[in-house]
Amino acid sequence: MTLSERKDSLTSIWKTLDYPMIMASRNICCVRRNFLFDLRGWMLQYSAEIFLKSIPFRLFNVECNSKGKESLENKDLLNNLLNMGVDIDRARRRQPGVFNRAVTNEQELKIFLLSKGASDTVIGSIISRYPRAITRTPESLSKRWELWRKIMASDLEIVNILERSPESFFRSNDNLNLENNIKFLCSVGLTHKCLCRLLTNAPRTFSNSLNLNKQMVKFLQETSRSLGHNDPTDFVRKIISKNPSILIQSTKRVKTNIEFLQSTFNLNKEDLLLLICGPGARVLDLSNDCTKKNYTNIKKRLLSLGHTEEEIQRFVLSYLNMIFLSEKKFNDKIDCLIEEKISMSQIIENPRVLDSSINTLKTRIRELSHAGYDLSTSSIALLSWSQRRYEAKLKRLSG
Repeated sequence: MTLSERKDSLTSIWKTLDYPMIMASRNICCVRRNFLFDLRGWMLQYSAEIFLKSIPFRLFNVECNSKGKESLENKDLLNNLLNMGVDIDRARRRQPGVFNRAVTNEQELKIFLLSKGASDTVIGSIISRYPRAITRTPESLSKRWELWRKIMASDLEIVNILERSPESFFRSNDNLNLENNIKFLCSVGLTHKCLCRLLTNAPRTFSNSLNLNKQMVKFLQETSRSLGHNDPTDFVRKIISKNPSILIQSTKRVKTNIEFLQSTFNLNKEDLLLLICGPGARVLDLSNDCTKKNYTNIKKRLLSLGHTEEEIQRFVLSYLNMIFLSEKKFNDKIDCLIEEKISMSQIIENPRVLDSSINTLKTRIRELSHAGYDLSTSSIALLSWSQRRYEAKLKRLSG
């Protein structure tokens, strides 16, 4: 056999052997690919099953945790509070930790408040809104009540404050701080009447730290001097008497509002002093963003009605309370009055009509029209009168 024939023979043999090996290799690859595909599908299905099975398990865990927290609660306390008419769900939302305490004084609190003239309903309401009240000891309550009575004329007045704002009395247990605050506020010239207004309208003032109250009083005294006021004590007394909430605000907020009034209305020191000692005092504790936003809206709306910036400034200064009106309330009231043929000149002459609600304005306009009163040519001042005074006038008109 020649060399060429041998080579052809060997090639033929290799091909014969290689073909099944190639086919086998391909089959193996195919099997492996199919296996991997099946494995991936199986894993996805298995993962989905795990995920779906975990959902009820997790919900079960949440439910168990919730029940676990409730199981830690003092059952005797819950029963006592339920018998006292306390709204348990509301109290839980306010201060849930109270219910886990081993020792509380709810019965002592009830006896104490009953002795001061509070009803069972009022006591239930107080605890519902401020559950931590039940942690105060009878001794602490007596001392705090004694300090409040130095300002208020009767126990019933204090009960009325507690019913409206239980936090003001029960939030702090620091009776020494309360006593020091009372002494300090008396030392800066606040009268008994002014202290009474503070406790009635802004009781949190007395829960402030003494230093916070000192900071605000110092700031007000410095402001009075910078504006040329010759009696800083008198200035402080005037501001606080007109705005009892100012002591629970930050000095930064008050300072920013003073600067806003001065720059917006181009006031000199003397005019600014007169403003903030008068109607401007109420604006000093308003949110700075609110002040600017509401004034910008008033200005924009009146400019669209053809008024000049100078007219707008005079209008707002004539009744600064309108700055408390949100964009919607101000615009809706102006729209309501204009729709009833009342002119802007009439509104500018009687800005207090903006104090009345939309419903009051509509009702009175309708009643006055039926009584033959022409608002387009007559005074619109009675739209802002007290209900008693307005009804007397309507009765005379109806004759």
